[in-house]
Amino acid sequence: MPNTNTMTEKKLHDIPFSILDLIPITEGNTIETVLKNSLRLVQHAEKLGYNRYWLAEHHNTESVASSATAVLIGYMAGGTHTIRVGSGGVMLPNHAPLVVAEQFGTLASLYPGRIDLGLGRAPGTDQLTARALRRHTFDTSVHAFPDDVVALQTYFSADNKNAPVRAIPGEGLDIPIWILGSSTDSARLAAQMGLPYAFASHFAPAHFAAALEIYRRDFRPSQYLDKPYVMACVHLVAADTTEEAERLATSYYRLIVGMLAGKRRPLPPPVATMDGLWTADQEAAVRQMGRYSFVGDAQKVHTELAHFQQIFQLDEIMITCHVYDPWARIRSYELVMEGKGMVHS
Repeated sequence: MPNTNTMTEKKLHDIPFSILDLIPITEGNTIETVLKNSLRLVQHAEKLGYNRYWLAEHHNTESVASSATAVLIGYMAGGTHTIRVGSGGVMLPNHAPLVVAEQFGTLASLYPGRIDLGLGRAPGTDQLTARALRRHTFDTSVHAFPDDVVALQTYFSADNKNAPVRAIPGEGLDIPIWILGSSTDSARLAAQMGLPYAFASHFAPAHFAAALEIYRRDFRPSQYLDKPYVMACVHLVAADTTEEAERLATSYYRLIVGMLAGKRRPLPPPVATMDGLWTADQEAAVRQMGRYSFVGDAQKVHTELAHFQQIFQLDEIMITCHVYDPWARIRSYELVMEGKGMVHS
C-alpha cells in the first residue's frame, strides 16, 4: 500500500480520467457496427473531457475487435480533435520494434501531440496464436522485452540519424512510451527505465498494491519522466440507478464465465439475474477478478472510486466498460464525468 505521507494527496476530482476500449464484439452485431460504435464513444469522450482513449491488442478472441491496434488508433484519432489516442497496449513480443516505431511515427506525424504508445510484454493471446503472429522468434521475444523497449526509444531518438537502420517516420518525434503490466515484473522495469506505468487492475487485482509499491520505491528519474506516474485501469458500469447498472453488468459476468469454462463468445446481452448462470466457484472467481470493479449509480461508483483513490493515490484512472448496448455504455461514461465532482475523497 502506498505511503501517502511521502506524497501530496491527490483527490478524485484532482486527477484525469481516461478510457480503455477493447471494442467489444456484441452478439448479433457486425464488426463494422461495433467499430463505428467505438468511434461514437471516443467522440463523446472528447466532449466529456476524458484525457486519453486507449485500445488494447488482442488476437483470436471472439469478443474483442481491436487486433489491428495501430490501424484503429488512426481511425479514432482521425475522428477526433484533441483527446489523446493510444495503445493499452501494443503487445511488443508480437512485433519487430522497427515496425512499431514506423507505425507510431506515422500516427504521431498525422496527429502531433496526441499519440501514446503503451507497451505490454504478453502476447495478448494463446500460445498457438502467438506463434502464428511471430513464429520462430516468439520463444525468445517475451524475454527480449526490455531490449525491445530500448530499441524503440533508440528509433525515436533524434540521435539515431546516423545509424544504419532508422525509423522514418518516427525519428525525432516525442511519442510517450508507457510500460503496461499486470505483475510486479512490469513495475520493476517501468521504475528502472523511468517510464510511466499503467496497471491492469481491472483483471489482475492480486498484484496491484505490490506493483505500485515497487514502482514508486525503485523509480529512477529519466529524460522521459522526473517522478513516478501511475495510471490504473478499473472496470466500471454506471447507470441512472444501481439496479440498472447491476443488470447491465451481467453481460460482463456472462462473458467471464464463458472464458473460465473455455467457451469464447461475443459479449452477450444483459439478463435480469445471474442465478443459474454461474456456479458458486465461478461467481467467486468473477468477484475476485473484479475486486476493483465499480457498479452502480453515479453516487455509488464515485464514493467507491474516491475510496480507491484515497488508498492508492493514483495520478490517473482509466476506465473500461463492458456493456452490451452502445448508448448505455456512452451513458455510463457520461455519468462518471457528471459525478466526478460530487464526491471528495
